[in-house]
Amino acid sequence: MSDFIRDLPKARRDGRRLAITSVCSAHPDVIRATFRHGRDGEGPVLIEATCNQVNQDGGYTGMRPADFRRFVLAIAAEEGFAPERIIFGGDHLGPNPWKKKPAEEAMAKAEAMVAAFVAAGFSKIHLDASMGCAGEPEALDDTTTAHRAARLAAAAEAAARDAGLPPPVYVIGTEVPTPGGATHALDHLEPTTPAAVKKTIATHRDIFFAAGLEAAYERAIGIVVQPGVEFGHESVVAYQPERARSLVAVLENEPGFVFEAHSTDYQPVDRLAALVSDGFAILKVGPGLTFALREALYGLDCIAAELDPSYGGRRLAAAMEALMLAEPGNWQSHYPGTAEEQHILRHYSYSDRIRYYWPHPEAERAVAALYAALDGRVIPETLVSQFLPRAAGAGPLDAHGHVLHAVERVLEDYAAAIRG
Repeated sequence: MSDFIRDLPKARRDGRRLAITSVCSAHPDVIRATFRHGRDGEGPVLIEATCNQVNQDGGYTGMRPADFRRFVLAIAAEEGFAPERIIFGGDHLGPNPWKKKPAEEAMAKAEAMVAAFVAAGFSKIHLDASMGCAGEPEALDDTTTAHRAARLAAAAEAAARDAGLPPPVYVIGTEVPTPGGATHALDHLEPTTPAAVKKTIATHRDIFFAAGLEAAYERAIGIVVQPGVEFGHESVVAYQPERARSLVAVLENEPGFVFEAHSTDYQPVDRLAALVSDGFAILKVGPGLTFALREALYGLDCIAAELDPSYGGRRLAAAMEALMLAEPGNWQSHYPGTAEEQHILRHYSYSDRIRYYWPHPEAERAVAALYAALDGRVIPETLVSQFLPRAAGAGPLDAHGHVLHAVERVLEDYAAAIRG
């Protein structure tokens, strides 16, 4: 199925509408919903792990690349989803998790990480060496970035040879949106300039070829650019095709590439469809999926309070508030404002930094208590209408089914956009 990714540029050249949703999440219910949504189709499912989620040190999930692969395959088996239809990708693979260290030390860690991803069977690798390390500018120039990307590609190529695996395909690009969304107010964004894209491609081509990595460069099928799409804590910048016309035109002279669009979360379906039409053949989504999951859980929290007086009000929301206040590391430096404003952002921000807390034992216990309170209960349609906006037309579902359905609704938006 990794040939699907390699075929994306050719499909564009041939005038065929071919694209894929990249699911960037380690939440088991997001993964499960992805397989349920894709089960009746025929094409592949692309699931990506970021360098901060998963790496050779465990990342914030505690999983190494091989662990993540086993985790995903176990859920696929439970859902009856054929493992050969899964494409595993590594997102933002580079020195970012160790950027506070000197560059050489961080790059050595990044090389080991890329090798671990490839050896574990990840066949789509986003090489992201664009962020500066200790003592360097926050964003690096094309030449430095391309040299570091070539080092990472060399490590990936060697890992594939040593493991007896097909070599991976690559995504390059220096104009990488902030992982997880912007941290400031947004009203519009300027798309990447054509000159910047051309320079990035030419610089990577020259440096890869000089390093003897011609074959690896030929498998670089995607480039990350800024199409003018982003989300912040409380706002979303929707794609405006007319603003990206000159950017999109670059692909006519670079037939070996498609664009990879990051931060497409919360885009309307028609804008997602326009992105696909314009050559953005890989649409990445992550926080938008866990945002939908949180919406459903909080809706069920309200329903449990209505149906069971002994449940204790909004018990789940209260537990998550207590947890986030006790352990503020994942949100405090990201959410500005007064105490009241931070409270709203903790729970409802589009950046969805609450997603880092769902694997915590306290959160897992609170979710389990919610499901227990609703176990065996028929949820009245009127309460579904009141508290579960994504559940319209879903039919009778248990509480967990409503959570999965909410995520599937988002995935269907992407599928509809890809179909056109």
